[in-house]
Amino acid sequence: METETRSRKALCLEDLRRKILTEELAPGSYIDEIEAAEIYGVSRPPLREVLRLLAGEGYIVLHENRGAQVAPMTHKTLRNFFMAAPMIYSAVTRLAAEHATPAQIVKLKECQWSFRQAIRNGDAAERALENERFHSIIGEMADNEFLTPSLRRLLIDHTRIGMTFYSPRKPQLAAEREIAADQHDQFIDLIEAGDADAAAALAVAHWELSRAQIESFVTPEGMQIPLGRAPGADRRGVS
Repeated sequence: METETRSRKALCLEDLRRKILTEELAPGSYIDEIEAAEIYGVSRPPLREVLRLLAGEGYIVLHENRGAQVAPMTHKTLRNFFMAAPMIYSAVTRLAAEHATPAQIVKLKECQWSFRQAIRNGDAAERALENERFHSIIGEMADNEFLTPSLRRLLIDHTRIGMTFYSPRKPQLAAEREIAADQHDQFIDLIEAGDADAAAALAVAHWELSRAQIESFVTPEGMQIPLGRAPGADRRGVS
């Protein structure tokens, strides 16, 4: 019974992560604990353990007397997202090139294969999720206890916004999406070669590729959000 409970908790945890990343659970919405307990076949105590884990990872916010809220995307969080993204991606990718193990590089290559498969299938959700996994693996390679939590939180919002970027119903973004996919192959090559400087520079270019489209999607007309360009980055942006 205890093993079954652990299995159901793991399924619940993984499924709630997925639903939040793909915006099946919308930013700012609340999770109905009674409904969730019924769906995943767990009692309230293990469900609350799952919710505490999700809160610690940045997926949800726990409010006393109000329950679990899916992490909102407010003006403040988006502003901080734009400011932090290029710095975090660059630092993490530099460390990945310096510390990656052969096994981790194999794992990254396998993830890129799945990413390309999602592209061929036209599956926006899987593409967004595989992109998140790709950059999470780079975070594992970096092996930095200070940067990893920041990267994980950054990827939550980047993935949610990416659901729009990766939509096949937006053909005007097709060229940028293809460049982004090719850059993943370049990440693998540079990390495998241990070229930390070039890998860090590519991380900034990769962010700039997505930045403009993310900005146009999340910024209401007339609102200014700092773009968070790294020094020396050009002004040609896509996401």
